[in-house]
Amino acid sequence: MSPASASRAAATRKRSFLRTRKGRVALAVGVVVACGAAGAFTVQALTPELTVRGLGTDSVLNAAHAKNLAMSVTADDTALLRKLKVTLDGRPVPTRLVGNRLEIQPPRLSEGRHRLSVEGAGGSIPFTSPRTSRTFTVDTTPPTLRLARAEAKSLHAPVTVRGTAKGASKVEVDGHEVKLDSDGSFSTIVDNPPPRVTVTATDQAGNTTTGDVHAVVRHPLMRAAHLTAIGWTSNELREGVLELIRQKKLNAVELDIKDEDGEVGYASQVPLARQIGAAKGYYDARKAIQEIHKLGAQVIGRIVAFRDPLLANAAWRTNHRSAVVQTPGGEPYGGGNYGSLAFTNFADPTVRKYNIDLASEAASLGFDDVLYDYVRRPDGALSGMNFVGLGTTTPEKSIADFVAETRAVVRPKGAFLGVSVFGVAATRPREIAQDIGLLAQQADYIAPMVYPSHWGPGEYKVASPNSQPYEIVQRSLADFARKTQGSESMVIPWLQDFSLGVHYGPEEVKAEIRAAADDGMHSFLLWNAGAKYQGDALAVIH
Repeated sequence: MSPASASRAAATRKRSFLRTRKGRVALAVGVVVACGAAGAFTVQALTPELTVRGLGTDSVLNAAHAKNLAMSVTADDTALLRKLKVTLDGRPVPTRLVGNRLEIQPPRLSEGRHRLSVEGAGGSIPFTSPRTSRTFTVDTTPPTLRLARAEAKSLHAPVTVRGTAKGASKVEVDGHEVKLDSDGSFSTIVDNPPPRVTVTATDQAGNTTTGDVHAVVRHPLMRAAHLTAIGWTSNELREGVLELIRQKKLNAVELDIKDEDGEVGYASQVPLARQIGAAKGYYDARKAIQEIHKLGAQVIGRIVAFRDPLLANAAWRTNHRSAVVQTPGGEPYGGGNYGSLAFTNFADPTVRKYNIDLASEAASLGFDDVLYDYVRRPDGALSGMNFVGLGTTTPEKSIADFVAETRAVVRPKGAFLGVSVFGVAATRPREIAQDIGLLAQQADYIAPMVYPSHWGPGEYKVASPNSQPYEIVQRSLADFARKTQGSESMVIPWLQDFSLGVHYGPEEVKAEIRAAADDGMHSFLLWNAGAKYQGDALAVIH
C-alpha cells in the first residue's frame, strides 16, 4: 500500500470510529504509525474512554432528581481527569477530583433543556482529545390536581371521587390507578371509603401532587340523653329515657362505654381492659343496642378517654409510668380537680391503643357513634406537666392526631366519631389542649359542653350566664360555628338539663334548645348525671 493510500484509509477509519459513539461514551482515535522495514504503514486504534455517571442520554429530571443529582466522570486513564473541562450550556462548571472519578458540581438547575459537555485538553496528534456530551431536561412542575366534593349517603355507601389532573400521566385513587381522560379528568367509585380518600397524580417526569377527598357523610338529626352503664341497669332510669324515645321527643341514647372511673360498662374483650379489671359487664352491649334500635333510635357510645384512674394506677404499679401524666420531677401529676393518678398520658402508645381498641370494639358491636370525652390534658399550667413521648409535637396536635387515628378505625365499621370539648376551648385552645380547628378536621362532629352553669360572669359579654341560658348558649355556639367553618364537621352541643346554682325547669332547657337552633344546630345531647330528663322541654321530632 502506498503512503497516500494508507493516509486515505486512516482518515476513513477515523470517521468511522467517530460515528460509533453510543452507550458508554467512548471516542476511538486513529493514529498513523510506521511499521516494518518494507516501508508499509498501519493504523492502531487508541481508545481513551470517558463515562458520565448519574445522567443518561436525553434524561428527564423531576424535582427530586434535580435536587439530588450526583454526576461524575470516569476514564480508562485517570490521568486524563485532571485535564477535563466541563461546561453546562456553554458555561464552566466546578469539578472536584475524588479518587478515580471527577465529581461534577452543577449549579441549581433551571426548568428546561440543558447540555452537559466534557472535553479533554488537545493533544499533539489531531483528533486525540476525548470528549462527550449529554442532553437532558429538567421538569420540576407537578401536575395540577383539583378534586370535587365527595358525599356519600351513609357510612357504608360507596363514594364517587372525581376531579382533574392537568399535566398528569397517571392518577391513583386510594392506591388504585384509574382511567385518565385526554382532558385530564377522572372519576371512580370507592366502596366502603375511609374518612379521607387519597388521590395522587403523577406526570411523566415522576413529579407528584397528592390531595385528600373527604368522604362526607352528613350526621343524621340526633337528640340524645345521657345514661351511665349503671343507669341502664335501672328499670326506672332506662325506661324514663326509652319512653321519651317512644314519644318521639328523643331519637338517641348516649350510653357509657368507659366512664370517669375507667370502668367499661359491658364485658369488653379488649385484652388490656380485662387485664386491669376494667371490663365490668354491668350491661349486655349487644342486647342494649338491639333494644334501642328496635325503637328506631340510635346508640352513642361514650368513651372517657384520658381521665382513667383505673388504667393510671395499674400502669404505675407495673412500672409502666410513661402511661401516666407526670410532674417534671417524675411523680404522678396531681393538679387540677381530680387528684394524682387520674389522668393517663395521651402521648403514650399503650394509652392511645387502649382507647382506640375500645372504640373499634364498640363500632363492631353496633354502636352508631363513638363519642370521646376527656380527650384532653389535665387542668393546670403546662409547665407543671410532663408527657413522656410527646417530643416536639404540641399537645393540641397530638390529641387531634389521636382523634384522626380513631376515626380511620371506626369509620370503615360504620360508626361516626364525635369529640366532647369544653365550652372555653373555642377561645382558649391551649388551656386543656383542645384546638377546635384541628379537631374539626378529624371528627365527624364537635360536642361542646356549653352548660350555662359552667360559665363565669361576663363570658361572651353575658353578665350572669347561669341565669341567661339563651344568651350564653347562642353566643358560645356561634363561636364554635365560626371555628369549624370550612370543615366537614358538625357542631352537636351538650345542653344542661340539671340545676346547679339556678333552678332549671322546662323553660330554661327550652331556651338552650332554641339558642342552638338559632345557630343552625338542631341536634343536641342532654346531660343529667341522675338521668332524670324533662320531657316537657322537648318538642316532638317530625
